Amino acid sequence: MRVIAKRTLREFWEQGHADAQRPLTEWYHMMSNASWQTPQELKADIGTASILRGRRVVFNIGGNKYRLIVAIRYSQQIAWIRFVGTHAQYDQVDAETI
Repeated sequence: MRVIAKRTLREFWEQGHADAQRPLTEWYHMMSNASWQTPQELKADIGTASILRGRRVVFNIGGNKYRLIVAIRYSQQIAWIRFVGTHAQYDQVDAETI
């Protein structure tokens, strides 16, 4: 799966969240090697992922310290990073529309 854009992840860990670098890098590599065709296939592989409306998926990162929202177009194998942040920041966004 093509992930757009790793730069978003890098900017997050460079802006005061250095402990997120390793788990976000691991997530990026896992996504880059994934080829799910449906949200159900993703959920079967990653039970902690939350499938939302609007093709959105929420991933818990770094032992559930951070949240990552991704919009996935399964037919084209593209994942757009829509949000990465702390739980407090996550609580301030609408995960289904961001």
